[in-house]
Amino acid sequence: MLSIKKNTHAILLFVVLCVLYFSWLPDPNLKSETYIPTFILNWCNEYYNLRTAIPFLMLGFLFEFVSLLKKRKRSEKIKFLFIHTFFSAFLVCIAELGQLFFIHRSPDIMDVLFGITGSILGACIFYLIIFIKNNKNGIYNND
Repeated sequence: MLSIKKNTHAILLFVVLCVLYFSWLPDPNLKSETYIPTFILNWCNEYYNLRTAIPFLMLGFLFEFVSLLKKRKRSEKIKFLFIHTFFSAFLVCIAELGQLFFIHRSPDIMDVLFGITGSILGACIFYLIIFIKNNKNGIYNND
């Protein structure tokens, strides 16, 4: 169980660092990132704001997974959901404000909204999977 927690925290840190790295690239078109497949680059450039939500989907999902590992009660889970949403909002704001220091970048309020929405959606996807899994197994947990 300890290794799962460590791995989850490592993945969380990796996603946070990726958010900051890609937000602070000098070119918003990601053309300098030659290691990214062309179809992903094209999608990212076509859906400029939506690409912000993708890493935050993972963050929201992983935050709720951490909450599950800590065996929190329902009231604590709701509190943790608000805390993780606040952290996601803070992270996306830091990423956007950091763009003030780059010539070809500028902060975008839509990126902030997409980031927060992605985080909440990631948490909802996590709980949907848990709900489906529990109902498939005939388990109803009212915690």
